[in-house]
Amino acid sequence: MSSVAVKPLRIVLAASEAVPFFKTGGLADVAGALTKALADCGHEVTLIIPDYTPLRQNKAGLPAVHDTGLQFTIDMNGRSVTGEVNWARYPQSTATVLLVRQAAYFDRGQPYGDAGGGYADNSERFCFFSRAVPEICRLMVLRPDVLHCNDWQTGLIPALLNSRYAQIAGFEQTASVMTIHNMAYQGAFWKMDMLLTGMHWGFYNPSHMEAWGSLNLLKTGLAFADQLTTVSPTYAREICTPEGGCGLDGLLRWRQSALTGILNGIDIDVWNPATDPLLPAPFSADNWQTGKARCKAHLQQRLGLASSPRTPLIGMVSRLVDQKGLDLIAGCASALLHRRVQLAFLGTGDARYESLLRDLAKRHPEQVSAVIGFDESLAHQIEAGADLFLMPSQFEPCGLNQMYSQRYGTIPIVRQVGGLADSVSHYDGTPAGLETATGFVFADYSMAGFSTAVEQALSAWQDAAVWNRLVRNGMHRDWSWQQSADRYVAVYHEALAKVASRKAENRL
Repeated sequence: MSSVAVKPLRIVLAASEAVPFFKTGGLADVAGALTKALADCGHEVTLIIPDYTPLRQNKAGLPAVHDTGLQFTIDMNGRSVTGEVNWARYPQSTATVLLVRQAAYFDRGQPYGDAGGGYADNSERFCFFSRAVPEICRLMVLRPDVLHCNDWQTGLIPALLNSRYAQIAGFEQTASVMTIHNMAYQGAFWKMDMLLTGMHWGFYNPSHMEAWGSLNLLKTGLAFADQLTTVSPTYAREICTPEGGCGLDGLLRWRQSALTGILNGIDIDVWNPATDPLLPAPFSADNWQTGKARCKAHLQQRLGLASSPRTPLIGMVSRLVDQKGLDLIAGCASALLHRRVQLAFLGTGDARYESLLRDLAKRHPEQVSAVIGFDESLAHQIEAGADLFLMPSQFEPCGLNQMYSQRYGTIPIVRQVGGLADSVSHYDGTPAGLETATGFVFADYSMAGFSTAVEQALSAWQDAAVWNRLVRNGMHRDWSWQQSADRYVAVYHEALAKVASRKAENRL
C-alpha cells in the first residue's frame, strides 16, 4: 500500500479514453496506468469512460465486458437521453471499469471527430458523459471520496458536484480533482450550450464557465475543482503564463496554490526491453550493447535502410504537427542527411509534413524511412533500435516517448519545455555532468538551437565511454507509476481536507 495514504480511498476516475479500451493519445495511457497504480496501492478504484462500442469490439485481447443492467436518463435541454452501463475488470488489477453506453453519441468511427474535424455535437456528447458520471455514482452507491476528472471532456463534473449533487446522499464529503493534460484543448463551445450542462445560467460568467464569449468546459473544471493537477512540474509553471496558459492563465494564477505538477510515469511492464515481445532481441542495462545492436540491425532491415552499425540512427514516433517541432526538422533535414545519419519516422499529422517526409524517404531510401500511420510493433522497435530519439517540441505538457527512449537505451534530443525539461538531464560535456546526464536539451525554439543539440549528440556518439554512460544512466531511471500515484494520493488528501474545512465553515 502507498506510504502516503492513511487509509484506502474510494476513487472514481473519469476520462474520455483509456488503454487498453481506446486510445488516441497520452491521456489514455495516463488514465489506464494511474487506475492500475492506485489500485495496486490498495485503493478502491473505479474508472468511468465512454463505451465506443464498435471501436472496442474491433480490438482483440480486451478484458470481457459485461452488462450491469443499469439504465439512466439525463435531461439534455428538454430531451430525455437514456444511457446504459457496461463493466469490466481492469487488466491485472482489482480496479473496475464502467463503460457508459449511448449509441447515438459514442458508436462512431473515431472518439472525437473525423477527417472534417471535431464532431459538431461534441459539446452535447461530453456534457452527457460528464452528467452521467455522478449520476452513475449515485445509482450504484459508489460514494466516492475523490472524483478525479481529466481534460475538458470531464470538466463539467466538478461544477455538478458543487451544485446539483452537493446535498445528495453519497456526495457529502466527495472532493474533486481536475487534471490538465494539454491546455491547447479546452472544449470551447457556443454559449447556448449552457442549456446542455444542467447548470444554472448564473454560472455563465467570467469567474466560472464563460471564457472569451464561449462556454469553456476546461475552464469550468479549473474554476470548480477542489485541487488541480497537470502532468509535469514545469508545465504547471508554464500554464500560469500568457505564453502557456492559452487564455486561461489569469484563472490559473488565481488558483496557483491549488495547482500541482505531477510527472507522468509509464507502464514499465509494457515498456520493458528485457521482456518486450515486440523486439527481435531482449536486452537490459547489463547487456544492452548486444541486444540493441541486434534491434538496430533488424530495424534497418525492416525499414529498408542501409545495414550500417556505425551510422547513427535517429528515430521519431510522433504526431506530425508543428507542436512536435516538425518545422525545425524540416529546416534541418538537409544538414542532417549530410552528416551521414539515418532517420526513421513513424506517425501521422499535417499533410505537408507527411508529404515532406515521404519525399525525403523517396530521395534518400538508404538514409530515411517514413512510415505514415501507426504500428505498435514498429513504435517499440524504433525505441529499441534507434540510437537517438527526436522530441524538439514547441510545447510538451509531459511526453512519454522520452521516457520510453531512456528505458530502451536510446538517447533523447529534446527541447527544454514541460515534461521534457523535467525528465531529461542534459549532458553539458563535463565529467560532472556525465554523472547524471541522460540526453541533450536545448532551450531556444530555433533551427540553431536544435542543430546545436544534434551536433552535441553526434559528437558524444563518437566517444564510446561517454555514450555507454549516457545509455546506462537513462536505463537505470525509475519511470514507474508508483511515485506518481503517491503524489496523486497526497493531492487527494489535500482536496479532502479542503472539502472538510468548507463543510465545517458552513456548519458554523
